[in-house]
Amino acid sequence: MSKIVTRRRAAAMALAAPLIAPLMSSGAAAQAPWPSKTVRFIVPFPPGQAADIFARLMAERLADVWKQQVVVDNKGGGGGIPGVEAGKAAAPDGYTFLIATSGTFGVNPSLYPDLPYKPLVDFKPITNIIRGPLVIVAHPSFPASTVAELIELARKEPGKHSYASAGPGTAQHLSMELFKLQAKLDIVHIPYRGSGPAMADLLGGHVKLMMDSTASSLGAIRDGRIKALGVTTARRVPAPLDQVPSIGETVPGYDAAGWSGLVAPANTPDAIVNKVNADLVALMRDPAVLRQFEERATLAAPMTPAEFSAFIAKDMATWAEVVKATGTKPGN
Repeated sequence: MSKIVTRRRAAAMALAAPLIAPLMSSGAAAQAPWPSKTVRFIVPFPPGQAADIFARLMAERLADVWKQQVVVDNKGGGGGIPGVEAGKAAAPDGYTFLIATSGTFGVNPSLYPDLPYKPLVDFKPITNIIRGPLVIVAHPSFPASTVAELIELARKEPGKHSYASAGPGTAQHLSMELFKLQAKLDIVHIPYRGSGPAMADLLGGHVKLMMDSTASSLGAIRDGRIKALGVTTARRVPAPLDQVPSIGETVPGYDAAGWSGLVAPANTPDAIVNKVNADLVALMRDPAVLRQFEERATLAAPMTPAEFSAFIAKDMATWAEVVKATGTKPGN
């Protein structure tokens, strides 16, 4: 009888083996060190602007560090809101992160009364990545070549000239609105669905003026396809744009800069957040990486998660004042 039972058990185990193996494999995968598969960075803008450029740079470097593919997923349009919502809805498992920016996290909370996300509630800040100036750029045919000339021209012909931006409520838009407010100018805003499409029209001469990031406009400035009138930081930036005056030299007190960093869905484990922070901060101290930042006239801005959280809170308060002062509304 015992032999019969043994044979039955052996047969049952043979039949069950194909079912048990995947379960054992699944259990082993659950214990695998992070990351054990592809990691995704959501960029809430089209390709071509600073947030996208630096997300791709860091993704490429992190892929070498993590020995896993790191992909950039662009979800542009809507002032960055759909892309941020996608980040909010992602599983908090350490395999999807969001690129947060001064527009989506700094500006949008005061610009949109019914914003479907709360930056410091729905996300865990990891670290800022860049902080750098924006720059007023113009088509070579535009009659003004300096900030002073632009002010003089706009005052002589109020409402005649226009400028392009990456979209309503973006850092590019509100930085230009702040300039208009402080210089008392009437220049019409033409919003685009991202910096890339706006730059394409500027290069084609369809628009003559634009506020953009140094990272996405630098190449066209260097080869003379567009001209730089002024950078938005209080002081001039290092080479290669060290010869471009700051707007503050002509409009005292003007100072604005964009930023972009990495955040995770709110319930992402702290251990993963801290590891990503450590790996990104290490990269931003690598001389080879820093050279790539400097080549785009942009500064690395590593922070601890707590520092980045405080930085975001302060930025939200700053842009709330600008939105209120300018009366900026979504879509205008």
